[in-house]
Amino acid sequence: MTPFDRSRLPRDLRPFLDDAGRLRQWPSRYKVQRMAIALISQRFEAGREYHEKDANFVIMDGHTFADWALIRRSLVDWGFMTRESDGSRYRLSERAPELVQRELGNAPASDEATA
Repeated sequence: MTPFDRSRLPRDLRPFLDDAGRLRQWPSRYKVQRMAIALISQRFEAGREYHEKDANFVIMDGHTFADWALIRRSLVDWGFMTRESDGSRYRLSERAPELVQRELGNAPASDEATA
């Protein structure tokens, strides 16, 4: 298992991550919040559909401050994910890779970010 390399992420985001690359605190600055959501979005697989419970599990695994609803809402509101109108199923949006690139630049792929 490769240790998490926070140096590959934007400097403003680094203080909000623990040694495993999980978000440990919600940033107050909007710009950094978007970076954090981009990082968490990389934990989801493209083309896979997630039931709400499964999406929550992936989200909870990516942060330590236990506000999965805030993260899930932000993933959808900022276009990283789409969801059914009843909130039962979620999937990465087609724009997610473009949005991640815009927010994180040359951030590692999900398997490297969470390794």
